[in-house]
Amino acid sequence: MQRLKLKLPNIKSINFIICFLLSIPFLLFIIFHQTTTIATTSAAAKPPPSSIPGLKIRLGYTSYTSYISHQLNKTLNPKLRKIWKTRDWDRKINVFSSFFDDLKKKNLLSNSSKALCIGARMGQEVVALKRVGVSDSVGIDLVPSPPLVVRGDFHRQPFDDESFDFEFSNVFDHALYPEKFVGEIERTLRPGGVCVLHVVISRRPDKYSANDLFSVDPLKKLFKRSELVHVRTVDGFGLDTEVVFRKKKLTRRMKS
Repeated sequence: MQRLKLKLPNIKSINFIICFLLSIPFLLFIIFHQTTTIATTSAAAKPPPSSIPGLKIRLGYTSYTSYISHQLNKTLNPKLRKIWKTRDWDRKINVFSSFFDDLKKKNLLSNSSKALCIGARMGQEVVALKRVGVSDSVGIDLVPSPPLVVRGDFHRQPFDDESFDFEFSNVFDHALYPEKFVGEIERTLRPGGVCVLHVVISRRPDKYSANDLFSVDPLKKLFKRSELVHVRTVDGFGLDTEVVFRKKKLTRRMKS
């Protein structure tokens, strides 16, 4: 009569089973934590309706990631990028050069200014600044275009406080959080520095716009540390109004 031999699991198998069973609660905790974090982040990323009269935030984004993805659909569009590099290249540089030359005549920009172009795409604005003599110029955009444009999100500029004397942007309507957009400009501008925005008033911008502006008044409320210098009508690639702000200098009392 043959004896039945029971094949017992080896020590390694037993240790693996024990470790697996002990890890189940930890894995469940991680999954729950990640799910909760994602849900919380998505909810927080939804922009609240603007409390500033005359400025309307467009709804429809489920998260900040979805907003960025939508913006990249335009920036990475191969047909648009080809147009920006070829047919539009010289035309935009010429128009931007005329804008910047006029600002120099008004003493709002000088050859010694350190300048930043926000949402600069391929960098036509940067080339225009260099053409009129402002050699220390750079642009930021979600997609870099070296050496003219570095990677950067205008809701959180990748620069130190008080880095620039001059900042220009014609993409204010693309800001999902206008307060952060302006806050970053005022953070990175030096006291006495100038910010120039080209915006569209009242008329609805393109499908990639994240807000609608109905007057200059909301901008005056957003720029809390700056004073309005001037407003004028322009013809800037679908944008109709130039708004210029100068960051206030600290008084002796504030410094002390």
